Amino acid sequence: MLFAIVSHDKPDALERRLAARPKHLVWLEAAAPKLAYVGPFLDEEGKQRGSLVVVDQPDLDAARSFARQDPFWEADVFATQTVHPFREVYRDGVRVG
Repeated sequence: MLFAIVSHDKPDALERRLAARPKHLVWLEAAAPKLAYVGPFLDEEGKQRGSLVVVDQPDLDAARSFARQDPFWEADVFATQTVHPFREVYRDGVRVG
């Protein structure tokens, strides 16, 4: 089942985000077979301010556990994070659900 992990950064977190990014990318690479979509939210200046991770997990508890393993938590980057069940309807302009 797909889950959308929506994370918003603390206002002063950009430097910590950039410093933790290599560990974050290693974490994502390890999870790559289960990832559907991943990318940062950007502010008006193009600076990262949060992220979206859509991941395949067996249930909500597993998705929440996965989300809490993001190295950005250890780096004190996130102000908030929510995990939502997600149903894909379109992919690459084609209806899939």
